[in-house]
Amino acid sequence: MRLLTRQMPCQELVELVTAYFDGSLSRRDRRRFEAHISGCEHCTTYVEQMRETVRTTGRLTEDDLDPRAREELLAAFRGWAAGSGAG
Repeated sequence: MRLLTRQMPCQELVELVTAYFDGSLSRRDRRRFEAHISGCEHCTTYVEQMRETVRTTGRLTEDDLDPRAREELLAAFRGWAAGSGAG
């Protein structure tokens, strides 16, 4: 007998995409995630775009970044971390 599970809204999928990629979702959440993308073309596109982004950026090294771009990214992260209470 299959247990009914709560459907996953788009916002929750966006929040869980990294955990989906790294395999850390629970079995239940993985099923909910995959059920959602099987029926939502916008989230399917989003997941495909994120997968491509991870694949592409996974090949970058720190030496590939222009020093100015690196500093801008670090400043943006610091601003995000300070605003979100992270770190």
